[in-house]
Amino acid sequence: MGTFKPIGINTVIIKMTDSAEIIRECAVCVTAWICAAECMCDGSVLRLRDPPGVLGKRLKDSAETVVIGGGCVGVSLAYHLAKAGQKDVVLLEKSELTAGSTWHAAVGFHQPGSIRLASTPVRVDELKYQMTRTHWHPTPQFLIGPEKIQQLFPLLNMDKVLAGLYNPGDGHIDPYSLTMALAAGARMYGAQIYYPAPVTGLTPTADGRWDVQTPHGTIRANRIVNATGFWARELGQMIGFQHPTIPVHHQYVVTATVPEVKALKTELPVIRDLEGSYYLRQERDGLLFGPYEKEEKMKLQDSWVRDGVPPGFGKELFESDLDRIMDHVERAMEMVPVLKNADIINIVSGPITYTPDLLPMIGPHQGARNYWTAIGFGYGIIHSGGVGRFLSDWIMSGEPPYDLIECDPNRYAHWTSVPYLCAKARESYGFNNVVGYPKEERFAGRPTDRVSGVYELLKDRCSMGFHAGWEQPHYCHKPGDNTGYKPSFRRTNWFGPVGRECKLVMEGVGVIDLSPFGKFIVKGEDSHRLLDRLFANTLPKVGQTNISHMLTPRGRVYAEVTVTQTAPGEFLLITGSGSELHDLRWIEREVCDGGYHVSVSNVTDEIGVLGIAGPKSRMVLQKLTDEDMSDTGFRFLHCRSMQLAGVPLRAIRISYTGELGWELYMDMQNMSTVYQALMEAGRDENIDNFGTYAMSSLRLEKGFRAWGAEMNCDTNPLEAGLDYFIKLNKPAEFVGKQALLEIKAQGLSRRLVFLTLHTDDIDPEGNETVWHNGEVVGNTTSGSYSYSTQQSLAFAYLPLHLTHVGQKVEVELLGQKHPATVTQEPLVLTEPTRTRLQKKKRSV
Repeated sequence: MGTFKPIGINTVIIKMTDSAEIIRECAVCVTAWICAAECMCDGSVLRLRDPPGVLGKRLKDSAETVVIGGGCVGVSLAYHLAKAGQKDVVLLEKSELTAGSTWHAAVGFHQPGSIRLASTPVRVDELKYQMTRTHWHPTPQFLIGPEKIQQLFPLLNMDKVLAGLYNPGDGHIDPYSLTMALAAGARMYGAQIYYPAPVTGLTPTADGRWDVQTPHGTIRANRIVNATGFWARELGQMIGFQHPTIPVHHQYVVTATVPEVKALKTELPVIRDLEGSYYLRQERDGLLFGPYEKEEKMKLQDSWVRDGVPPGFGKELFESDLDRIMDHVERAMEMVPVLKNADIINIVSGPITYTPDLLPMIGPHQGARNYWTAIGFGYGIIHSGGVGRFLSDWIMSGEPPYDLIECDPNRYAHWTSVPYLCAKARESYGFNNVVGYPKEERFAGRPTDRVSGVYELLKDRCSMGFHAGWEQPHYCHKPGDNTGYKPSFRRTNWFGPVGRECKLVMEGVGVIDLSPFGKFIVKGEDSHRLLDRLFANTLPKVGQTNISHMLTPRGRVYAEVTVTQTAPGEFLLITGSGSELHDLRWIEREVCDGGYHVSVSNVTDEIGVLGIAGPKSRMVLQKLTDEDMSDTGFRFLHCRSMQLAGVPLRAIRISYTGELGWELYMDMQNMSTVYQALMEAGRDENIDNFGTYAMSSLRLEKGFRAWGAEMNCDTNPLEAGLDYFIKLNKPAEFVGKQALLEIKAQGLSRRLVFLTLHTDDIDPEGNETVWHNGEVVGNTTSGSYSYSTQQSLAFAYLPLHLTHVGQKVEVELLGQKHPATVTQEPLVLTEPTRTRLQKKKRSV
């Protein structure tokens, strides 16, 4: 069979007769492991199954980080932390490394490249859309035509193939070898890996650490990371979380030798047939392909959500079901005809963990100090290297190395019920290969129980969007409109209605449901000191409001918040719907770390919000209250408690669309009463509803930046043009202040600019590539059509030498470069600015 060479108490090299070397770890000691191991040899690859064993070494008493879960993601994190220099890294695995979803993944180490096939015109648009976003990233990816595709994969039936997205560096790797290599590296840098060591309990300590209980003893950890794959939900339940993860049955098929494949001189690239919804690659001299079934056929292991994972489940598989995937088999045979005569030698069906939106949950979790997650990976092997590095950098530096909020575990909350989880997992699995449109909406599991007080009144009049569990109007339709969700890469059925709503707000009065805003109340003796530390702006006086930003230690924009001091020492904080718990976690961490005496309450679900905007909004409100709503009686960025139609609420005068407007905050159960009173009072003013698409267009033409687009953890506020809100001279040492002073002293290398574009039936969305003289020079952050000026607009980051007004550049949209010009912002003046200029003109 070969020779065995011990190289340490826990490691051995098995040297095969063909000189291949496989490094494997020993559960107890080299001699005992060799004697107990079971050999499985196929060709030149030797696989050794680890024997049942005992821990074999004494458990540590304490650790800086305890990673729970020995799949490729958990082992990657242990490796990257140890390599980065963190001492006392411990990984605990309940059975053996690679148990769970890692071991049965369909992947030796090969790098043949991959091609995503487009066989319809809309798929070609999709590939162009992706390339638009790829050019400003250093990603070797290319749009190729049928001739090149045929050259790379000569076994394809090219009758329907129009184009392909080619990644020459793509490939596949044996998950077992990957995990073991990472484990060896982790140990080399000092990490400790223990197994079998199941976690039996997690107890938080008063100082924010954790007691991690195992059958072999307890480890006191400064932080814990849940990387347990399909056991993630059960581990979370130990501390009161119901993580929305569920196993999906994923099947792949392996064929015997195919003569045409064996005759090839180079390995075939992996193909992904988007219309057929499967991937296919070469497996030795045969083929392997795995489909993503439609939601009515695919299978969830939902019993594990209800009853837990069966004790002892590790490297077991589910029973395969070829009938379930026959539609995909037939599509694969049509695309790769040699499959028709191939013999199937194996059908593998194993659990893959899904979240409702298919994206993993990566980072610290709100509601428990020093509890992190790295769970919900549908593609853990692919993601493991990057995720390990990402989390390691975050843990070591105290902030994320780059913005990845779409994978924030705090995007889910109480509204993520089991029925919702199951419905979305079915939808997401079936959606693996559907066309990915801009402004995409998926409707399974909706609505959740998180609906506003006016949802029932609006649901039949509006096209709803999904925001952190909420239903919020994107736009509203009228009789005669082309209604329904009709996604497109170009202007579609919402274009006309959104223009109508922009006109409504600019010339009349409109109402919008803003309830999805995240809302927190902070009060207590240390509230001023806490918020002065958190925010780069000065704090507003009682009854006043401002826009403030929370920064990271290196001066990046972590959040944008509307801050109102409603009473002495009591503050109402308003943030975006997508960052509710993301921001709350950051605030709570600062409270704990700084020992502040404050209370922080999340009142997002209790308080409904209506926005009313437009030049006629004041006269509508005045009909419903005795309060003075005039400019002098209710000034811009002021707040007051008042009654509207007999309902007590808090009104804040704020210009969220750039037009005269107010936000009205009330108990959720009173929201429909206020809404109906507004609509009745505004009948003569032709009051109507508007949605977030119109709000986005209006804010853009007035130069308003948006968090998550123009500013996030990838940008600093100076390059984003937020200087007005950053008070570097305020006495408080706010988070990120020193970093910003250094950035200012060193000077900026890029800046946010305002672009006007010459387009036809397509508008920028954000993340498009910006070109100049044939070179990539930057990227857009958001874009829209301006109905006021009848042209497309975008914000973009460009190097300083290209930021002067009048500079010509090009923005890539669907594979074509459109002329763009750097323009003085804003294109349309805000209402407060127009009013101020009018007063100045009259006084002259």
